[in-house]
Amino acid sequence: MGVPRPRDTFQRPLRDLRISVMDRCNFRCPYCMPREQFHDAYRFLKSTERLSFEEIVRLTRLFVHLGARKLRLTGGEPLLRANLADLIGDLTTIPGVEDVALTTNGVLLAKHAAELKAAGLHRITVSLDSLEPQVFARMSGGFGGLDEVLDGIEHAQRAGLAPIKINAVAQRGVNDHAIMSLVERFRGTGVIVRFIEYMDVGNRNHWQPELVVPSKELVARIGERWPLVPLERNYRGEVAARYAFADGQGEIGFISSVTQPFCGDCSRARLSSDGILYTCLFATHGTSLRDVLRAGATDEELTDLIRRIWVARSDRYSELRASLRRSSGEQRKIEMYYIGG
Repeated sequence: MGVPRPRDTFQRPLRDLRISVMDRCNFRCPYCMPREQFHDAYRFLKSTERLSFEEIVRLTRLFVHLGARKLRLTGGEPLLRANLADLIGDLTTIPGVEDVALTTNGVLLAKHAAELKAAGLHRITVSLDSLEPQVFARMSGGFGGLDEVLDGIEHAQRAGLAPIKINAVAQRGVNDHAIMSLVERFRGTGVIVRFIEYMDVGNRNHWQPELVVPSKELVARIGERWPLVPLERNYRGEVAARYAFADGQGEIGFISSVTQPFCGDCSRARLSSDGILYTCLFATHGTSLRDVLRAGATDEELTDLIRRIWVARSDRYSELRASLRRSSGEQRKIEMYYIGG
């Protein structure tokens, strides 16, 4: 098609595409899908409302044509989507795709790790907020499954899905007392633990600034026990600040969207499971590509639509969080389970 790669209003390129393949989840984490709202009668998407694998692949080709190189499959819980390995196999064959990764809560990982690797999945990230069973249950919405998650991580290691990353959301008074045990468990194993500052994604998690544990505080606490050495980022736009253990036992990361926003280098587009394109994790609205696609749009028309959306992009919510909350109160943002983390 010969279309030049777009840049948004802050000259940020389109390089990463996050694809939510499933809005459902088998957890009810209070910071994402609190059980009181997402109860047994909650209406999730019908299967016909979600993008088919064929539609996902078609749209992904267009995003890659416009510059996307890194793909990440998210949810909800993506491993609830049947035959997910088939989609991964198709995505890895798209010319220009350099990396395909997956984020999961890990409960179903032991069952699927080998087939995911065989299909061409490169890397995996597991959400795991605590190794303490009671805290794990609280942060997963009352569910068990800690042993299944740890078993899934072991299966992923044996399958060769490396590097495996653990994402832990640190919340004041909830799990911040137990961060050291999480670090100690995976130090020296090749698994990279990353702590994420608790964010105000969506509208249902009752976020308050005082619940945030600043990454700077965690770096100090962990570094006091295991000295840390700062590392360079692997690439521009990498969200995690990286540190190596001074004794050579691997590395650790910190994602600081609240205290150290990284909007300036954000190159991520997000595609929901029903085909809506969002240009920010904290978006308040998006554009349906599914409806345009199913109405018979050509690849050229879809590409032009994606390009126009990206060129007009001006999102930098994390940099403006404080002023936006003061001026307009709580905005009606898209929920994280729907848009992917």
